[in-house]
Amino acid sequence: MTVTLVTGANKGIGFETARQLRDLGHTVYIGARDTERGEKAAATLGVRFVQLDVTDDDSVRDALAAIDAAEGRLDLLVNNAGILAAEGIDGPAALRAFDVNAVGVVRVTEAALPLLRKSPDPAVVTVSSSMGSFWAVTNPERPEFGLPLTLYAASKAAATMLTVQYAKAHPGIRFNAVEPGATATDMTAAFGIGRSPEESAKVVVRLATLGPDGPTGTLQDESGTLSF
Repeated sequence: MTVTLVTGANKGIGFETARQLRDLGHTVYIGARDTERGEKAAATLGVRFVQLDVTDDDSVRDALAAIDAAEGRLDLLVNNAGILAAEGIDGPAALRAFDVNAVGVVRVTEAALPLLRKSPDPAVVTVSSSMGSFWAVTNPERPEFGLPLTLYAASKAAATMLTVQYAKAHPGIRFNAVEPGATATDMTAAFGIGRSPEESAKVVVRLATLGPDGPTGTLQDESGTLSF
């Protein structure tokens, strides 16, 4: 049985990703900062919960230690936790955006690597964004061209680059980044756009379950590989 951790999974795309992976037979752990909300989400889904704040090194280490003690390995990590960071641009806002969207990926991935190495088919999927694609945001024919999300775009570009570099550094583990599509969540409520989290989670799950012959070091959306 595939042992899976999904971060930021008490709602939105993370919650639906956990649901769909559960339905595929995975042993799913959902990570969330808020214990009450996380436990409630886990109970709703019938999966397991670990308190996990991607901005807190101790929280991340404790979460992965709990999975190690219970399972002895991790087969799939979905780095889903993220923030939009659209409230304003200043130093503290930039630090927060990068801490969650990029440094958080490093914290969780580094803590997970020893467990992933124990898996016969390890994979990491990071929920990134086409807003972090230089090609997309400079292309007038793309919707990203007109979206002024400076800190989100920059931090997601970092998340995608981390994915590429991790893939190079760890060829025995598949690392891919995914653009799940515009989604109607709490994070995007101010824009009034997007499809259901269930539909976007299907894109994440597809990439997460491609198997050992799947690609590594890519950024993909539902149509395939995107240019960086």
